[in-house]
Amino acid sequence: MGMGTRLAGMEPDLSALDAYLDEAGVDGYLLDADSEVSDQYYLSGFDAPDPFITLYDGDTHLLFPRSLEFGRAKRESRADTVQRYVDFDHQKKVEEYGPDEAVSHVLADFLAAYDVDSVAVPPRFPLRTADGLRTRGVDVTADTDGIVTEIRATKTEIEVDHIRTAQRANEAAMAAAESLLEAADIAADDTLELDGEPLTSERVKEEIEVTLLRNGCSLDETIVACGADAADPHDRGSGPLVAHEPIIIDIFPQDKATKYHADMTRTFVKGEPSDAVREWHDLTERAMTAAFDALEPGATGADVHDAVCDVYEDAGEPTLRDDERTETGFIHSTGHGVGLDVHELPRLSPNGGELEPGHIVTIEPGLYDPEVGGVRIEDIAVVTADGYENLTEYEIQLAV
Repeated sequence: MGMGTRLAGMEPDLSALDAYLDEAGVDGYLLDADSEVSDQYYLSGFDAPDPFITLYDGDTHLLFPRSLEFGRAKRESRADTVQRYVDFDHQKKVEEYGPDEAVSHVLADFLAAYDVDSVAVPPRFPLRTADGLRTRGVDVTADTDGIVTEIRATKTEIEVDHIRTAQRANEAAMAAAESLLEAADIAADDTLELDGEPLTSERVKEEIEVTLLRNGCSLDETIVACGADAADPHDRGSGPLVAHEPIIIDIFPQDKATKYHADMTRTFVKGEPSDAVREWHDLTERAMTAAFDALEPGATGADVHDAVCDVYEDAGEPTLRDDERTETGFIHSTGHGVGLDVHELPRLSPNGGELEPGHIVTIEPGLYDPEVGGVRIEDIAVVTADGYENLTEYEIQLAV
């Protein structure tokens, strides 16, 4: 815990949230979640493992069920006020109404203290909290578009630096994984061996995770997928790695201090890549270049995605744009936003909206077929006032 101070001083621009509240005709925006919910962490500027309340009404107000986080929240959060249930006579309300109903009375009194009679809440919000507030006469409206999530898409310079730092750790982990492949021997059955033991997907993942921990990052999952496994973009991979077949390594760590992510993919072949894999890799590099050529403020995510599809289709490869039923070829979007979540706005896809300076996105074209395997290359970049800055420094190299 204790990460709230990392967000303090970042001071996100919440003018779009102010405008949303005015347009919706509500007094405030309410969150009831722990800080694993990125909107909660972003708006409150506080990291806590248990659910708490954030009210935004032009100022930010926090409410905690217990005193456990009270002192730390006053020190570390960006909130203008920090209070506890006890400040609203929680125990007296428990005795009068019972423990469940008492909470809704506490929340209603908390809102009333700031003259808030109506609130918007995010698309995912506890139904019991909403029903309890409505019972107490508070108007609760669902924000179906997720305005805080939209605001988070545009990063401050500090956020860009956080992601750049996570990306450096990511590249250290990728280098550690590539070093294992380089050091491996090719056995008689074409499996890879390291120090006389089979080199497995699990062994490479372990090296990735240990390296990330040493660089202040962690991750729940990573992808080290070989051969036919690599033909499924989200197959995590398992078992022995094999020579002369593509090995997709996709790493998406989270910085433990700041909670910001990075994302990068490389495809390697230990030994001799087949002609098909070489062609796919070259074509995917060209598709990535086309995507970056299209990446600029004012362009849409759809424009960037179309640039990739054009390269693949011109080369005769199937895409979902050309055939929505295809199960091979380019079968996913071109990229996604990265921040507190590893997948967030904006989208580089057929429905991707306008790109703005401060948007951080992945560019990750790829081709897939169980007969060949898979090839994917992914960099991460920030849209700037006059184009983009690629935050990725790791070279692209197929054969190791």
